[in-house]
Parts: sequence; structure tokens; C-alpha cells
Amino acid sequence: MAVFAYKATDPTAMIVRGTIIADSPRQARDELRGRGLTIHDVVAQRATTNGFAWKLLRRPGRSAAKVGSAVRELSTLLGAGIPLLEALDTLANQYRGSFRSSLLMLRERVAAGSGLAEAMREQPDVYDMLCVQMVDVGENSGTLDVVLEQLSSFSERSLEFKDRVTSALMYPALVLFMSMGVGMFLMTVVVPMLLDNLLDAGRPLPLPTRILKGLSDGVRHHGWWIGIVVVLVAVGIVAALRTERGQLFWHRLLLRLPLVGGMARKQEIARVAIIISTLMKSGIVFLQALETAARATKNRVIGQALLSGRDAVLAGRDIGEALAPTNVFPPMVIQIFTVGQQSGKLEEMLDRLSATYERQVNSLATRLAAALEPILIVFLSIFVGFILFATILPILEAGNVL
Repeated sequence: MAVFAYKATDPTAMIVRGTIIADSPRQARDELRGRGLTIHDVVAQRATTNGFAWKLLRRPGRSAAKVGSAVRELSTLLGAGIPLLEALDTLANQYRGSFRSSLLMLRERVAAGSGLAEAMREQPDVYDMLCVQMVDVGENSGTLDVVLEQLSSFSERSLEFKDRVTSALMYPALVLFMSMGVGMFLMTVVVPMLLDNLLDAGRPLPLPTRILKGLSDGVRHHGWWIGIVVVLVAVGIVAALRTERGQLFWHRLLLRLPLVGGMARKQEIARVAIIISTLMKSGIVFLQALETAARATKNRVIGQALLSGRDAVLAGRDIGEALAPTNVFPPMVIQIFTVGQQSGKLEEMLDRLSATYERQVNSLATRLAAALEPILIVFLSIFVGFILFATILPILEAGNVL
């Protein structure tokens, strides 16, 4: 299905503009004629790409910032008394590209009689389960603008948390990238020029120099093949990680890694705590909030643990007792769920838990970045030092012979 913008004349000779969803321009024209309109122009809007390669390489959640901003703006418009269809039209005029097409599809579905949550559910790549669930609650309770405000606050808090962690790891990633670039330049340009003079002398090369020459020749003569193999391996790994078994294996391995595993665990638990707290404040019962958090979490292992805990709670067990056997959550998290259930202040305690874990993850990310910087610099120094040693060694041996 694609979104088409049209300009037409109605039976009263008034110019009308709008959008319509159809499989082809011809089908769009036929449907508009069926409404009694005289067509002037039908233009296809830019649609979201659905090809396999796009799905494989597209970064998940890449539109999260746009969704959060649109939700905030929609809440403001609805709070000002603007009807939903007009609010969606206003939002669509503020964006371009695939996200504009998404908003136009929402508008078309709502105009056809569907609910906003139902229309969002048809686009799972753009609107996650948490967004759909909270919008559904807002529509049923008549407080859509209030719920959208809570949803936008959660989205902004999550993005801010993610940006802090990403910023802390940006410099080590930049150092690693520069190290790879310097290494490729040395191996393909500098080393061949230095070794050519040594080879012209006709003297036997020492072992370090022969190793360096082999590496340099391999990169120069087979660089394209090496690059193709690396790309194919990377694509294969990405494809495997997009499968359910691959994600489960990677997420289980990630939680077991030293340093990084603890940070990833706390980051996901903080996200789960925010989701459950936000949903419960919106009037959703705990079991439903727990299931939504399980579906919304990015770590499959933690998601499965939450679903197992939900099943145990349905069987009559307390929350803490239900989550403890999963061996995924730290004792402090189990204790917070237990005390929160007993005191009736679970939402407040989960907010405190998420704030605590966010501070800890931010601190861990900063420390990890501080530790990676000297490690990468030392690695680059060793690599460049080996090249210099392997290049200078035959010159020193020739001097000793003379």
C-alpha cells in the first residue's frame, strides 16, 4: 500500500485536497471517482521502504526521536481543542519523507473510522507496542492528550538516557576508527615504499620484516577480496542477529560479558521500570503493564523473564517470588517489586529504581570510555611501533655488517 496526495473538485465545484491509501495511482483515481470527485492530480508520496536489504541494514528505532516529537506536538494540539484529523494534518505538513507517509496513513485510517491505536498497530516498525498500548488507553478513557503527554515524557527521557551513554562511548569509537584508517595507510602506502629500498639491496630480511611484508602484500593485492569477505561476514552476522534465535543468543552472551554485561542489564531494567511505572500511572493493570514491558524491552532474555514472571503471577504468586527464579534480576530489583506490592507504592519505587540505575549506567559508561581510550591508544602505539621496528631492524643489521 502507498499514500497518494490528490487535488480534485467535488460536486459543488469546490477544490479539495487530501490523501488516500491505494496499491496504485489507478486504484486511487478509481476510489476518488467513486466518491464523486473530479480528479486534477494524484501524486505518490514517498513511502517507507520495505525491501529486505533495507530491513537488514536499517537501524531499529531510527524514527524514535521523530515519533517522540510528533507525540508531544499531537498532545499539545489535542489539549488546545483541535480535532484529531486536523491535528494529524498539521503534523503531516511539518515532516518529510517516510515519516510523513506514516502520518498520512494514520490520518487516512482514522478518517476511515479506525482508532488511532488501531492505525498505529498497522505500522509496528514506526510505533512500538508501548506507544500503541498507551494510545489505546487514552482513547478508551477520553484522556488521549494527557496520555500522549506522559508518553512523550517517557520517550524524551529514554532518548536522553541513550544519548548520554552514546556520547560517553563516542570518543573511543572515533579513536578506533582513526586507528584502522592509520593502519591501512601505513600498510598500503608507507610500508611498501620503505621495504622497496631494502629489497633492492638484496639482503635477507629478518622475521619481523618478512611478517610485515606479508601483511602489506596481502592488503595491497587482496584488499578488495578481504573487504568483500568482511562485508559479507558483517551482513551475515546482522542477518543472524535479526532472527529470534540469533537475538536470544546474543542477548544472553551480552549479559554475561564483564563490565558491559552489568551495564546492559541495568540499562534494560531501568527501561522496564520506566515502562511499567508509566503504564500503571495511565491506569493499566500491573499484569498488562508487565506484558507490554516484556514486548517493548530490547533484550530477549529479560523479556522472556518478564513473561515468565507474569505467568507465575497469574498462577497466584507474588511479584517478587515470580521474578526471583528467572535469575535475571538482581536481588535489589526483586526486593523493590516485593516491597512496592506490599506498600501499594510500586510506581513510585520503580521511578526511583530507574533513576538510580540510569545514574549507575551513565557512570559505568563514562568509566568504560575512560578505560577504553588509553587501551586503544596503547594498541595503536604497539601497531605503529611494530611497523617501525620491522622497518628499521634490517637497516640496523646492515649497519652492523658494515
